[in-house]
Amino acid sequence: MATTAASRDRALSDEQWERIEPLLPSNEGRKGHPFENNRMIVEGIIYRARTGIPWRDLPRERFGPWQTVWKRHYLYARLGVWDEIHAVLMAQADAGGHIDWTVSVDSTINRAHQHGTNTTRPDQPTGAKANHKNLAHEEPEGHAVGRSRGGLGSKIHAAVDGNGMPLAIVLTGGQRNDGAMLVEVLDDIRVPRQGPGRPRTRPDAVVADKAYSSGKIRRMLAARGIKAVIPQKSDEIASRKTKGSRGGRPPGLDQRTYAGRNVVERQFGLAKQWRAIATRYDKHAISYRAGVVLCAVIAWLRK
Repeated sequence: MATTAASRDRALSDEQWERIEPLLPSNEGRKGHPFENNRMIVEGIIYRARTGIPWRDLPRERFGPWQTVWKRHYLYARLGVWDEIHAVLMAQADAGGHIDWTVSVDSTINRAHQHGTNTTRPDQPTGAKANHKNLAHEEPEGHAVGRSRGGLGSKIHAAVDGNGMPLAIVLTGGQRNDGAMLVEVLDDIRVPRQGPGRPRTRPDAVVADKAYSSGKIRRMLAARGIKAVIPQKSDEIASRKTKGSRGGRPPGLDQRTYAGRNVVERQFGLAKQWRAIATRYDKHAISYRAGVVLCAVIAWLRK
């Protein structure tokens, strides 16, 4: 059978669709009409995320009624469907030895459009996170929108493997500190085994910039048996030198491994080619994050 290549209106090839179709839920046992035109609906969800257009502007002749596409997207977000598919694809890659467990972590802030902020936001802290461990995908406090220097926005905290493939995605308000979220990001790494055995959750090394440099973080990584590849901040260096011999030895830095940290920046660059990720238009955090995870699924399918 010939494989239909992806096109402007179709992001998935036939081969890629065949990989994820069996993993999509049916509405057996649910109220309402049976799910129909699954591929058309999923392509509509991807199209809207890539272009950033309002849901109401989805071309009806290509994807059907916009209401159907939106409802399916929100249902999949609440059920964590894309997280489950993401886990399956990672498990397949790990079984083939295609995951490099030298993991890079970082975050990126995405401005929230006025359409994504016209909801009631209680007094924060909006360190509240949205990730797949919220089993029913409950909406986090403040919808994970917070005010940083650039205004209202959301921050995507991510971990990628040594090849730049996404392993974990956590969403918070834009003002949330990177270092404070490192434990949450590491806890979100969960790659199932295809055979018996527990999911793999521990990287060999964590590569991060100076924002993640602190004694607490280094001790946490050491306690987990993870190598820290993190440069010190200038004030840490100055403080150690001021103490003299009492300051102890500086932590080592594997310069060669650190030079590969840009894989996480490149992954952010690819994700932000989807306009609905680069700018947050979604009111609900679980809906916005679902689009980010869907982008990660596409990246794994194309790999």
